[in-house]
Amino acid sequence: MGSLDGRVAIITGAGRGIGASISRAFAQQGARLVLNDLGAGPDGTGGDAGPAQDIAKEVNALGGEAVADGGDIAETATGRRLVELALEAYGRLDVVVNVAGILRDKMIFNLPEEDWDAVIRVHLRGHFSTIKPAAAYWREQRNPDGHYRIINFTSDSALQGSPGQPNYAAAKMGIIGLTASLANGLARYGVTANAIAPGAATRLTATVPDDKKLGAEPGRADVMSPDNIAPIVTYLAGTESDWLSGRTIGAAGYEVRLWNSPEVIETISSDGPWDPQDLAAKLTASFRPKADGLHPSIFMAQLPPT
Repeated sequence: MGSLDGRVAIITGAGRGIGASISRAFAQQGARLVLNDLGAGPDGTGGDAGPAQDIAKEVNALGGEAVADGGDIAETATGRRLVELALEAYGRLDVVVNVAGILRDKMIFNLPEEDWDAVIRVHLRGHFSTIKPAAAYWREQRNPDGHYRIINFTSDSALQGSPGQPNYAAAKMGIIGLTASLANGLARYGVTANAIAPGAATRLTATVPDDKKLGAEPGRADVMSPDNIAPIVTYLAGTESDWLSGRTIGAAGYEVRLWNSPEVIETISSDGPWDPQDLAAKLTASFRPKADGLHPSIFMAQLPPT
């Protein structure tokens, strides 16, 4: 018996990289799958139904169950269709995994607005596209013990402030806020929502110059395999993870990390309206020691974003 026997999952970005690894892992654990991938380039241009179809054929050839969809996940009609496919093919939906993403990296002063819009569209609307119809279905079930799961993909680029990825970092930090909102809003319907911040060698990271990668290390193909992301996603998709929701989990190589949620680390106050000089003095005395310890430069030795 697999840990996902009888469960039905939608996976976006399923045709390659991390999405393909998750698809194989889910199938091995008994999940029935709806696999979506536009088959576009790393920058989101073009399209090819082949990757989604290929991974579905692979799953079916190994005795699993999968159907493929090659639609643009940033189109809300695609998300609705994926939910409908799950219900038509398998009669239920338990898990949504949003992996699909693109990169269009530039420093902010060189970033074309169309590249900003494209990245925000794929990541944020791409998540909304699947989550809205899935959440509506789960709400209709009125089953607080449904073990329903939303697993979103964020990035260290957001958490650590990658300098050449302002659009990507903004989108991925937005996904963290979305995930927290979903965890709070959907808990009564038996839904948990968590975000994964992965570190793996994929088509997307291959487009990042070596000198721009956060902590890139050569000769680590096995450690940085996308297959190392799949185990934590598989656990979250199962019925034993009800206790975990609204959190961000880092996964890179052979490590899994629990990221801290934002918290107040220092407070200053006044008896009345702030005097500018008093405010400046208190900020310098109280906030500066803490802020200096959180300077973005400390993040440059971390693992590369995906």
